[in-house]
Amino acid sequence: MDMEMEKMRCAGRCLGIEISGIRKLFDAAGPDSINMGLGQPDFDTPAHIKEGAVRALREGKTGYTSNMGIPELREALSAKFKKENNLEYSPDQIMVTAGASEALHVIMHGLVEPGDRVLYADPGFVSYGALAVLAGGKPEGVPLDSHLRIDVEAAKEKMKGARLFVLNSPGNPTGAVETRENIRALVEYGNDIGVTIVSDEVYEHFIYGAQHWSAALFGDDVITVNAASKTYAMTGWRLGYMAGPKEYIEQCLKVHQYCQACATSISQYAALTAYTGPQDCVGEMRNEYQFRRDYLYRELTEMGFSFPLPEGAFYMFAPLGKDLIGRILAMGVVIVPGEAFGCNAPEYARMSYATSRDNLREAVKRIKKAIEG
Repeated sequence: MDMEMEKMRCAGRCLGIEISGIRKLFDAAGPDSINMGLGQPDFDTPAHIKEGAVRALREGKTGYTSNMGIPELREALSAKFKKENNLEYSPDQIMVTAGASEALHVIMHGLVEPGDRVLYADPGFVSYGALAVLAGGKPEGVPLDSHLRIDVEAAKEKMKGARLFVLNSPGNPTGAVETRENIRALVEYGNDIGVTIVSDEVYEHFIYGAQHWSAALFGDDVITVNAASKTYAMTGWRLGYMAGPKEYIEQCLKVHQYCQACATSISQYAALTAYTGPQDCVGEMRNEYQFRRDYLYRELTEMGFSFPLPEGAFYMFAPLGKDLIGRILAMGVVIVPGEAFGCNAPEYARMSYATSRDNLREAVKRIKKAIEG
């Protein structure tokens, strides 16, 4: 048996990566737990979008599609970029992927050489660093300021000699929305020194009192990543997309062809319905998230915690302290310790308020009990 085990060899780039801390907590949650750990809308996919998928099934649209994605969807996304983001992306600059996660994966493999440095916010989304390692790159975190936004001057210093900077606004886990000035400064500086900006904008429609700015407004060396997942409560449909210079899309298409071939045909037709149909559902979800945000922030600040009011996404990133985080988890409230998102905020925890009002009220009760000891 020992000899057999010796023959089983795994790639070092995989051995050096941990399973997502978020998923570990999610999988370990008990039946009576309140899950504030997973970044998933608790809304069902709107009925008209599901009907678009059913219609595609009835019409037999179940085969492979173009590697780039069905033309109708790419045309709809081109129109979406122009209307909502003031960006001029032609359909042949847009590639449909299996979620934003696959888009990030193919970008890393299409642009990163072995040893290239890949920058992203720390604390930041768990996938960026792992995907950089899988592509042979070297992940490196950029610190945040007191508003939980990127520290621009620290970022500029680190950008020298880097290959990619992954910018995420609104941010996960912080809920912070980067200002126009910050985004413009990072993009212009990056373009001047040869650093490509990858702009992850999956939470763009969940902003409360601030404004979203697409990074590609301020430079050409930018790849925009987005998805239907959060906007239309379609996480399980795995439908994302990326847009950027044709030269980048051509190389990323090669990776996409061999690892995925194409995004699921039915999901593409559902997304076509989403992007061309009524948008009331998005506003309704945003209003509900804002109500939940206000409630949870008010409760936490009344408990004595001090941190910036998140302006976007559906996360609260609060300095609870490691001891209290452990007690809250023991009370059956699933939150994600800050160390899952990097090394700069170990005393913080991410709480997702993409759960019902009743769950939030019960979670608050349990947190108060955890504070009482």
